[in-house]
Amino acid sequence: QFRNTYDSDNTVFSPQGRLHQVEYALEAVKQGSAAVGLRSKTHAILLALKRSTGELASYQQKMFRIDDHVGIAIAGLTSDARVLSNFMRQQAMSERMVFNRPMPVNRLVATIADKAQVNTQEYGRRPYGVGFLVIGQDQSGPHLFEFSPSGNSYEYFAMSIGARSQSAKTYLEKHYNSFEDCTLEELIKHGLHALRETLQQDKELNVNNTSIGIIGPTGRHEKPVSPPSKFRIIEGEPVAVYLQSMDRKEPGDGAPVAPTTADEDVQMSG
Repeated sequence: QFRNTYDSDNTVFSPQGRLHQVEYALEAVKQGSAAVGLRSKTHAILLALKRSTGELASYQQKMFRIDDHVGIAIAGLTSDARVLSNFMRQQAMSERMVFNRPMPVNRLVATIADKAQVNTQEYGRRPYGVGFLVIGQDQSGPHLFEFSPSGNSYEYFAMSIGARSQSAKTYLEKHYNSFEDCTLEELIKHGLHALRETLQQDKELNVNNTSIGIIGPTGRHEKPVSPPSKFRIIEGEPVAVYLQSMDRKEPGDGAPVAPTTADEDVQMSG
């Protein structure tokens, strides 16, 4: 099963200059169910596909609130995500305690990227097996970042991670020019269409398997929140109104869905 003799440790370069253990960690992110992020001038949103390990089990949590102005969606090992999200909360809390201000989103993402990088360089550690989409808001408006286990982070207009995320990326690339001026409802509709592209042929989005995370002013279908524009997660019945707004998928729409190598309900992956 080994690719070669250079993949037994994360500190050993292959002759091609690659770190195979880090690449395997990036593969773990692709085993998790999909998450999609988009942003406009006023809002940043996350959408995620929740998995259930069986008919008797609840659906796995895919989104975490970090602070009033930051939230994340995960793909990969949920246990790793829990540890990293707690670290992010500590960072955000200490910024409020020491400086009495919300932590700038780019600095928060850089902090976990630095933490992940240590695990790609020090002997005896393993890289984190989880990727994040991070949305946040500061004085310069809404932001969307991707964090990966390699220690890299990038800012995006729109992005998707997880199983079959390439299909969602294709949709986002086709439509991202229109996102800037979208209302919240239009942005969520685009996000749901992108998330739908990642589904297997016999699956559909429903109120149980769909999570929506929002930062920005409240929309038509929301109750007022305090403080205004804070991060909130929509799950369960309140998602129904957004699912009903989706356009019907025409037969043959979108790219053919590639079969995933992952077991559909990988217990460790979220």
